[in-house]
Amino acid sequence: MGTTSNQERNTHEVFSVYCQIKNQLVDDLGTSIHNICNKPKTLGFKKQNLEDMFDSLIIIILIAFFSSLLIGFLTIKISKRLLKPARNDVKAVQSAHATQVPRMGSLLIIFSLFLGAIFQSSEMPEANFLLKLLLSVSPVALIGLSEDLGVHMRPRVRILAAALSGAVFIIVFGEWLPRADFPGLNLAVQWVPFAMLFSIFLTVSISHAFNLIDGLNGLAAITAISSAIALATIANSVELYTHRDVLILLVAAISGFLLLNFPFARIFLGDAGSYSIGHMLSWISISILWNTEAVTPWAILLIFFWPVADTILAIVRRFSKGKAIFQPDRLHFHQLMMRGVEIVLLGRNRRMIANPLATVLMLPLIVSPMSAGVIFATDSHNAALAALAFTVLFIAAYLTGLTVAKKMRNRRIS
Repeated sequence: MGTTSNQERNTHEVFSVYCQIKNQLVDDLGTSIHNICNKPKTLGFKKQNLEDMFDSLIIIILIAFFSSLLIGFLTIKISKRLLKPARNDVKAVQSAHATQVPRMGSLLIIFSLFLGAIFQSSEMPEANFLLKLLLSVSPVALIGLSEDLGVHMRPRVRILAAALSGAVFIIVFGEWLPRADFPGLNLAVQWVPFAMLFSIFLTVSISHAFNLIDGLNGLAAITAISSAIALATIANSVELYTHRDVLILLVAAISGFLLLNFPFARIFLGDAGSYSIGHMLSWISISILWNTEAVTPWAILLIFFWPVADTILAIVRRFSKGKAIFQPDRLHFHQLMMRGVEIVLLGRNRRMIANPLATVLMLPLIVSPMSAGVIFATDSHNAALAALAFTVLFIAAYLTGLTVAKKMRNRRIS
């Protein structure tokens, strides 16, 4: 009897375990079937999230654009009524304008980007990226704005402020130039201290370059918008969507300013605006290089080719004549183009038309290297060859323009 009772007990325990396993399998199978049946709904929910994110981005873009435009109108009104011109830009050596214009375009762009950041959800990476980017730009923006308001800042002070902004970016983001795709330099940037300093040098140069080309209505703004679109296209191709979206917001903010700056300038970027734009674009490009190995630095050089080439030419030109490299002159490419339009097409005293027309005529020269940068974004060899070809074309075009200008001047004198 004892043996039989034990057997029955064992049989009952085995049966209980069997039932538990069976029920668990049924539950698991039921859960799997439920998930399979509801998979389209899950995908639909994700699709809805993507649609919501896209709609949110469109709203933020509109906020950035219209806030830039609105702040621009307010700035122009306040400047005319309350602010007395603290500096006479019309008499400056490099001036290409005939009337005094407010130089506070930086307020439009920075405030509109800030509004775009705070209206985004805190869960969106674009908001975090944009706020840190604006933090890094603050030193050079403040020094530049002081200059724009009439407090004289020596060029070296602005350069140091741009370098400080670069250092803040490195501290906040922890990113710098990871490679150069150039023999010798590639090895050098593997040493972190050199890579950091070299990154700051490059970005300060680009920031200063945007300041130098800010001489015609819309020229710097259109160049910046084109650069941002080119960088956004590259970022999208390598799935860096946060970089892409921030660049699109930057395009929207600058576009609001552009409507007030082109064709007839009612407001200028000023030092704060041009340096800030150069800072943001150059460091975003370095961040793209940091976050993907697919993009070649030569493509980035092509995107910034025009302002960089014009700046290098200005340094060589002034150094060869024994002048200080920060001493302004009237021999930038865009200045030759405007004078050529005045002399050949319109005649004197038509600067209001010659100024924006010169910008339009220069657009193919500015956009062509950028297009090559986008096409050869992942092709280091062809991108380097394209950079060399555009360098030759740039020098040839400048020398030709200089020769023609001298001949036209001599003909008028004789």
